[in-house]
Amino acid sequence: MDLTVVAYVIYLLISISLTVWVARTLSRNGRIFIADVLHGNEKLADAVNHLLVVGFYLVNIGFVTLYLRSADTIDTARTLFEALSVKIGVVLLVLGVMHLGNVWVLNKMRRRGIMERRQTPPVAPQGGCWTKPAGA
Repeated sequence: MDLTVVAYVIYLLISISLTVWVARTLSRNGRIFIADVLHGNEKLADAVNHLLVVGFYLVNIGFVTLYLRSADTIDTARTLFEALSVKIGVVLLVLGVMHLGNVWVLNKMRRRGIMERRQTPPVAPQGGCWTKPAGA
């Protein structure tokens, strides 16, 4: 078997495993933020969380497969490890950027939800209870 094919198989196994691990971590911990933003609506939080995870998988696994091809010939163990380290390093950087992007979006959603809650008066105004201005 050609070492290039071995490199492809190892690259796909490691990259897809890392993508699944990061997606599960984001899903498990991001759900708390989404539930907070959606005022405890658990069903909607689960649905939004699931949609975010599907999008994360599509983008990252799409990148992993597009980045699979290698122009270098891999004929020794050394070139195999060098090619894998570059490819997996780039995948890790992309996963990190995607993770930070997800955290940023979730934090932005959460802050907006907090601001919306602060704008809501704690007690609804009651009709007919007007106070006369001072000096009137």
